[in-house]
Amino acid sequence: MNSRRHSLAAAAALTAVGALVLSGCTGGTPDGGDGDGSSMTLWHNSTTGPGVEFWEKTVADFEEANPGVSITVQSIQNEDLDGKLQTALNSGDAPDIFLQRGGGKMAAMVKAGQLKDLTGSLSDAVTDEIPAAAFSASSLDDKIYAMPVAVLPGGLFYSQDLFDEAGITENPTTLSELEDATAALRTAGIEPIALGAKDAWPAAHWYYWMALRECSADTLAKAADEMTFDDDCWVRAGEDLEAFAATEPFNSGFLTTTAQQGAGSSAGLIANHQAGMELMGAWNPGVIGSLTPDQQPLADLAWFPFPEIEGGEGEPGSMMGGVDGYSCSVDAPDACVDFLNYLGSAEVQTAYYTAFNAPPVNTVAQEAVTEPYLQSILEAYNAAPYASQWLDTVYGQNVGNALNVAVVDMLAGQGSPEDIVKAVQDAAAKA
Repeated sequence: MNSRRHSLAAAAALTAVGALVLSGCTGGTPDGGDGDGSSMTLWHNSTTGPGVEFWEKTVADFEEANPGVSITVQSIQNEDLDGKLQTALNSGDAPDIFLQRGGGKMAAMVKAGQLKDLTGSLSDAVTDEIPAAAFSASSLDDKIYAMPVAVLPGGLFYSQDLFDEAGITENPTTLSELEDATAALRTAGIEPIALGAKDAWPAAHWYYWMALRECSADTLAKAADEMTFDDDCWVRAGEDLEAFAATEPFNSGFLTTTAQQGAGSSAGLIANHQAGMELMGAWNPGVIGSLTPDQQPLADLAWFPFPEIEGGEGEPGSMMGGVDGYSCSVDAPDACVDFLNYLGSAEVQTAYYTAFNAPPVNTVAQEAVTEPYLQSILEAYNAAPYASQWLDTVYGQNVGNALNVAVVDMLAGQGSPEDIVKAVQDAAAKA
């Protein structure tokens, strides 16, 4: 691979063709620790049922196979994790193992010397079974800093039963068709789109996708490299969202709705058939399943890609999402790398998919995926001519947060499309 592919822009915007094609490689071994008496801490963002149970079992199994190694697990609410992690890293009291989102956020950690370089330490089984494109999201300048565990493209998750009730017979493929679908749901007495804007980033996802459709791949790459947002497409994306929001597609009280916490969250509205659809990443099925009355996967859940925008410069079929991974802090013991190798193995990756109802990165584990909506996600991602990570991940915490807040301000009637671009430019100038 050339060094350009591992620049910040490449880590933030991946070429996705063939990234998740299934292979017939054999699985890895769960063992590999050296029993050196290492004590470690692990921070993750799972707070409910199967996710918490996955981490407890995975850690217990690893400890059993590696006598003398102990891992203390801490569960942190997703919206709180980035801030707490940054504070811990800056104070020199970082967890040994922690969730890594990649992009500009990871680049800042690398620049500060806070991450262990994993290059050359990963097992052959793991590197054979996890595609290079997934590792590129966890790499910078030809060095790997995280073990990818899940590929999480975005799109619209919806209730097939509610679509049927509203008479929607075909999934929307254009923004105008999406407007027609939201109108049909509203006419049927159904809240069309659940949106947890209180957490900011779910609302900003709507802007991200509008930008992916309006801006060319070169423009997106330039923004990631140079933090410049002077192309007209950035304002057009805001105008698209402003016009769409004016049709009142979102649930009542969306500005005070959380995304993933409780039955009243946007995910909870889908789980309890109180809204028709939600724009979210591919972790959403697991969150929705944890919020159904019986805490089981939603039986009528389905998915379709974000619609195209007529006249946009983005290549049709382009996708956006994240590749979640786990990093070791720079001073973590060698057993941390052993644990990451275990985490990337086919056996653990299959368990990850079962627990989170999300697509794993290990290609052997992907063979276990049976849900039509997850298969559709993988198919769309594999066929994508271009894929970007979430824009707040691409631009780093300070610029990303400014972007997210500015989008919410516009949806609240307190800003404009031009204000979104200005907020990002101002934050980038201070970075």
